[in-house]
Amino acid sequence: MRIVIAGGHGQIALRLERLLAARGYEVAGFIRKAEQSDDLREAGAEPVLLDLESASTEEVAAHLQGADAAVFAAGAGPGSGASRKETVDRDAAILFADAAVRAGVRRHVVVSSMGADPAHEGDEVFDVYLRAKGEADAYVSGLDALDWTILRPGSLTNDAGTGLVRLEAHTGRGSIPRDDVAAVLAELVDTTATAGLTLELVSGSTPVSVAVKSVAGN
Repeated sequence: MRIVIAGGHGQIALRLERLLAARGYEVAGFIRKAEQSDDLREAGAEPVLLDLESASTEEVAAHLQGADAAVFAAGAGPGSGASRKETVDRDAAILFADAAVRAGVRRHVVVSSMGADPAHEGDEVFDVYLRAKGEADAYVSGLDALDWTILRPGSLTNDAGTGLVRLEAHTGRGSIPRDDVAAVLAELVDTTATAGLTLELVSGSTPVSVAVKSVAGN
């Protein structure tokens, strides 16, 4: 299985790459800076130098050819202004989805955010972020050519993962270690029965694999 990850040098993406590589999958990650390459190789992933803010749909699709699944884990990140929330968190997510459609990669997993809503109001940077994520989610969920799953984690922490989560359509507010987000993503990539679901994720009491099977109806 070949998995291509947008935002390959992100904190969640690097964790996910290690998990997928350990399962024997072929993993590739998009990065914007060549100096990030070694970190991906160390995680077991192939670095692909590609800037989603300037690439065309055709260029992205070329790198998605032959993939079994695509994961959007890119983000403008803390400290970035409102304009990059729109160009990365919204526009790059839309571009990546369009490229997946063009490349014929049906399985599509998106790392979104709890509270993402295209109708979210407010002018602060975080308001723009939630609106941008919501607009991207709405676009992806309207693409019939994709077997999409949208994951909306709560507040992210760098605490060690517990492997115990709450994964539901609506969990309520909460936090979640990045380790556990990556573990859930690794399961979701494999679980096409979650296609068409938008799921919230916080720490809980259910083992990751059980939680994913449960929302998948197994």
